[in-house]
Amino acid sequence: MPHHVAILAYDRLCTFEFGCAIELFALERPELEVPWYSYAVCAAEPGPLRAAGGLVLQVQHGLEALDRADTIVIPGWRGADHVPGAELVDALRRAHARGARLCSICSGAFVLAHAGLLDGKRATTHWRYFAQLAAGFPTIRIEADALYVQDGTIVTSAGSAAGLDMLLHLVRSDFGVAIANQVAQRLVLPAHRDGDQAQQVARPLPSVEGDPVAHTMDWIRENMRAAHTLASMAQQARMGVRTFQRRFKDRTGLSPLDWLVRERVALAAQLLETRPALGIEAIADLAGLGSAESLRRHFRSRGMAPPARYRRQHQRQEPTTTA
Repeated sequence: MPHHVAILAYDRLCTFEFGCAIELFALERPELEVPWYSYAVCAAEPGPLRAAGGLVLQVQHGLEALDRADTIVIPGWRGADHVPGAELVDALRRAHARGARLCSICSGAFVLAHAGLLDGKRATTHWRYFAQLAAGFPTIRIEADALYVQDGTIVTSAGSAAGLDMLLHLVRSDFGVAIANQVAQRLVLPAHRDGDQAQQVARPLPSVEGDPVAHTMDWIRENMRAAHTLASMAQQARMGVRTFQRRFKDRTGLSPLDWLVRERVALAAQLLETRPALGIEAIADLAGLGSAESLRRHFRSRGMAPPARYRRQHQRQEPTTTA
């Protein structure tokens, strides 16, 4: 039997994310010569359902269709503050218990979080929602720089377009690289970003006059090679450790040490792209990661390509200035 995918629809549906799932799983692809997915669109509540852009959907199936799905896709959600209904939560828990693969795009992670299915797991969502997800569900290990994260049978993706990367990852997992490449070619997308590219979205945290956390972050960025501990960062901010941790997480949605590792990985990636003469060991040292092995481990944990391959894929020269 073909792998069966259930695509969730709901009132105030996110049209782009929903369209991505339809494009991947609902189109016939006879040119691939494989038993392509079967699918069902499932309504989370009675219709008709409103969708972004003024569209209205009448959906044939209800939540009972989730009980037959091998994979369930949650294409966004109507709001990070909106708690999903008990029937939807129960259906997702049943699906997870029997081993179905559960996947969310963007804010859809909040549905899985409310169902308790992300507790203690690695996950991601759109960068705008990191702080809210962390505050509401503190046991989730948020991976801030990943396009998508798979932890067991649960896969979460970042901002809207990252959903396509995640969906191609599912195709690659189910049918192999060659088939996934053909699908990517039809979509006019890169065949494989390895789930390996950090979200290339600037998330600046402007320095606030008199804000010791912001000033400490700026100071650390200027001294990335130095050894930093939670205690030394709190001392730089002239705060107690617990106060510093709380203030830092309120400001960034991350713990100080998680933020530090993210900044070091970002610096290493920048150096790989712009400093072709620097060896991997030197880059690891300048970024404060210690060794090439540590650098490779941190890249791998974020789903990024190994440093040498990352450099080949992204190498560019720093602009030069002339007098």
